Order: sequence, then C-alpha cells, then structure tokens
Amino acid sequence: MVKVEDFHNDLENKWCPGCGNFGILDALKNALAAQNIAPHQLLMISGIGQAAKTPQFLKCNFFHTLHGRSLPIATGAKMANHDLTIVVNGGDGDIYGEGGNHFMNVIRRNVDITLLVHNNGVYGLTKGQASPTAEMGFVTSIQADGVIAEPFHPLTMALELGAGFVGRAFSNDRKHLGRIIQDAMQYKGFSMIDILQPCVAYNRVNTHGFYKKRVYDLYEEPHDPGDFDAAVRLAKKWGDQIPIGILYKKEKPDFVSKIKNLDKEPLIAARYDANRLRQAIEAL
Repeated sequence: MVKVEDFHNDLENKWCPGCGNFGILDALKNALAAQNIAPHQLLMISGIGQAAKTPQFLKCNFFHTLHGRSLPIATGAKMANHDLTIVVNGGDGDIYGEGGNHFMNVIRRNVDITLLVHNNGVYGLTKGQASPTAEMGFVTSIQADGVIAEPFHPLTMALELGAGFVGRAFSNDRKHLGRIIQDAMQYKGFSMIDILQPCVAYNRVNTHGFYKKRVYDLYEEPHDPGDFDAAVRLAKKWGDQIPIGILYKKEKPDFVSKIKNLDKEPLIAARYDANRLRQAIEAL
C-alpha cells in the first residue's frame, strides 16, 4: 500500500510562506497515494517557474525541460512507455505563454497525460510580470499602467479544441483538488486542471480571500459533465461566482491507440534490427 510519506524527500522548499503551490503539492501527494501509484510508476515533467519546481519536492521520476516545452517531452515519454503515469506541472506563463503552441497540439492529439496548471496571473519566478491570464488593468512592477492585452482563457480554448477532460480547482481546497486530480488521472486521454493558485508575493488582487468568497463546487451542483454547451458557459463564468470541478468529460480514443504498432507494445519494448534499418535507408 502506497503512503503519502513515500513521496517525501529532504530537499528544502523555498516557496513563499502562504504560496498556493503548497496546497497543490499536498493534494497531489494524497491523490497519488489514494490511487496506490508508487513513486517508480510516476513520471513528473515540468518546464521553468515556481510551479515547475513541484517535481523537485516529490520522490519520483522527474524531468525538467525548457520553458514551455514540458508537453512535447511528455508526449514522447508516453509513446515510449505506455505504462508510466505521467503528470505535467507548470505555471500559466510556462504552459499558456511560452508553451501555448504545445498546449494546443497536445489537446488535438489527446495524449494520455494529466496537466496541472498553477494559474496565478503572474510570472512568480521572475518577479511578478503579468502572465497571459492576467486581467486587463492588472498592475505589476513592469506593467505600471496596467495590462493592456486581453486575457487568455485556457478552459474555453481547451473545450473548443476538443479536450476530453477539462476541470478547474482552487489550491486552498485541498480535499476537492485531490479528488479532481484523481478523476483527471483516471481519464484515458488528455486531462487538464486549471488551478486557481494565489501568489502572495506578486498578486494582491486574486488572493486566498478573493477565491474563498467566490468558488463553488460543481460536484455538489446538478451539472452534467457531458454537456458541452453547459461546460462552455461554466468556463466563461467569472466574477462573483467561479465554478470549480469537472466542467467537461467525454471519452475518446487516445493518441497512442491510434498509431499503428504502438497499440500493441510501447517503443521501449521494440527490438532494434540494424539490418532492417540499413535496408530501409538504402531503399530511399
């Protein structure tokens, strides 16, 4: 039986006290233990940023890649080894900004991985510049007169691109977050959770208190996750009420199952035949 303690390591965590990342890390550990996923069965992949440091604080396999490049690495890893449980962690700048093109394409392919996006509206590692999800008018040390660009809406984008599992969560509600992480990981295909994660250092608008007054649980509402139109309406809902939970869920074939030969065995099980490779090259 896997325990939460199995994922603990001795690395010092230097996130700011009160950072929403702590709630995500705690909920993730509990979700993994609840599913009896052992550290050696898990591959965590991340790019650059405070959110991307999450794998450092877990005892498991992990891979740090370039800013915004975690999703193609995860795609390759899943093609190579179907048995690995793969979770990608990143911030809103990492995934929706630098990695925006990869975010779109992993949805189109429906790769069987789970994406956790720590969404706080800022680049926390590089001193609080506005991220793609920052609201217009949001003031930072760089955008002194306020953000002048329209915010990126990841949930509506994911839905319109055909994502099969789309969810939203709040880092402070660890029990709810752990539950939706489990649901996302058990989905066969690409699953994403946009996690509202307060940055106590650089975002003084979207605070813990801001979200506590506004979030409400879709698990307790008469919501049908299979209703696409309802999911789009919920994804656009913002202001006095912000829904958290599974917005949309639809079963569909995953990427690997649609690739000839890979549906039978992963790449790591394939035998290397130098003669066949040489013949193929000579035949070109």
